[in-house]
Amino acid sequence: MLPTGTDALIDLALREDIGDGDHTTLSTIPPDARGAARLLVKDQGVLAGVELAQAIAHRFDPDLHFKLFLQDGATISKGDVAFTIMGSSRSILIVERLMLTFMQRMSGIATLTHRFVQAVEGTGCRILDTRKTTPGLRVLEKYAVRCGGGVNHRMGLDDAAMLKENHLAWAGGVRAAVAAVQASAPWPARVIVEAETEQQACEAVEAGADGVLLDEFSPEALLALVPQLRQRAASRVGAAPVVLEASGVQPEQLAAYAATGIDLISTSAPVTRSRWLDLSMRFDA
Repeated sequence: MLPTGTDALIDLALREDIGDGDHTTLSTIPPDARGAARLLVKDQGVLAGVELAQAIAHRFDPDLHFKLFLQDGATISKGDVAFTIMGSSRSILIVERLMLTFMQRMSGIATLTHRFVQAVEGTGCRILDTRKTTPGLRVLEKYAVRCGGGVNHRMGLDDAAMLKENHLAWAGGVRAAVAAVQASAPWPARVIVEAETEQQACEAVEAGADGVLLDEFSPEALLALVPQLRQRAASRVGAAPVVLEASGVQPEQLAAYAATGIDLISTSAPVTRSRWLDLSMRFDA
């Protein structure tokens, strides 16, 4: 299901693209012309954005009709047809570029996410995204991560507390920072501490943190540290098991990190490094 806020984003994108009218289409296509087009896959990967394409088309013209052959999250190959769209030729031409742009971007994210997920398959480790997203497009980029088999981290600053270097410095250390969040946050806060040293990681667990983000530790260091942190967490009275997350991981190191027993690997790469997948709209004669 598409995330909340998608309709507002579609309206903004349509206004940006159409302006006061598609003068090319309106000048050359008769108002009563009817037609059909196919979404053609020209690349290999994972599809994302089918539901969004439908939402865009129906937002502009509720009479446009889709016949779906592939769903979001499907593995795709060159020559596949994701869907056909039928109705007003003018409407199809006007929304074509917007549908393709979102689908190419989102499918690229889903495809790279899926490659990362495959790299850690069988380890129990999951691939997690970050807040490094395109402003205004976060909900869709994170949706694409889910299509690729990844897991969403915080959607924003308001749904978990992540204590990083600057927060720890201002608060007076790990224990003081965790206590401050637990005492003042306006909800039952998930408290995650970003640890850059073994001492910080141990202090975070002992202070009652729900998660520890282990930043730029080597796989060798984590092999020794992860069991130690789990043992410390097990001794906490009434506390849930600690969630251990690695960050600063290069794509070629995913399998090595997953083998350390870590729960999560967070990475911005699917959003920041993925390339657009090659898709096109072909109109039937």
